[in-house]
Amino acid sequence: MFPALSRPARRTAAMIACLAAISVVAQFLHLNAVSQEPYSDTALSMARYFTILTSGFVIVTFAVAATRRQGVSPPWLAALTVSTIMVGAVYHILLSGLVTFTGLGVWADHGLHTVLPLACLAWWLVFAPKRELEFVDLPIFVLWPSIYTAYALWRGAVDGIYPYPFMDLNTSAPAAVATNLAILMVCVLLAGVMAVSIGRFADR
Repeated sequence: MFPALSRPARRTAAMIACLAAISVVAQFLHLNAVSQEPYSDTALSMARYFTILTSGFVIVTFAVAATRRQGVSPPWLAALTVSTIMVGAVYHILLSGLVTFTGLGVWADHGLHTVLPLACLAWWLVFAPKRELEFVDLPIFVLWPSIYTAYALWRGAVDGIYPYPFMDLNTSAPAAVATNLAILMVCVLLAGVMAVSIGRFADR
């Protein structure tokens, strides 16, 4: 059993799940309209990206939080929140100038990379149970980013398409890519340390 969530927490979680779903669907419709490719190809293309897959976890996790009074694992909630923050931070620092969106794509872009990370962070700070967090939970914070990294590199090795420039082995040496990814993992761990520290001290 996980700590119970209040009614406002569950209602707000439902809103965040809807926001994530609407943003993903909007991005799908925009990309499909631009590419004019079959729906399945658009879905497979979107499934390369940490942003989209993490948003999928947000949809499922927050939908569960909205419908289940006993809530969700506190370490997973904290780790997912850190992943969404990384989505926004990496995008705005490294990627935002690489692609210009128009129309529906603008709304999807801001929904996925700005509004959703901020909403998840605000929900976690206000509603998420944090007292159970311990520093032994830190591996959970890097679990999903590590799985994604292996998956993205595997897909890139198969078809030569890498989702992000900092992990593109077509244009960068393996050592440079490894360094970039190691730096990002360290950032995730540091964010995890901050999250656990908040749980251990600010919530007591």
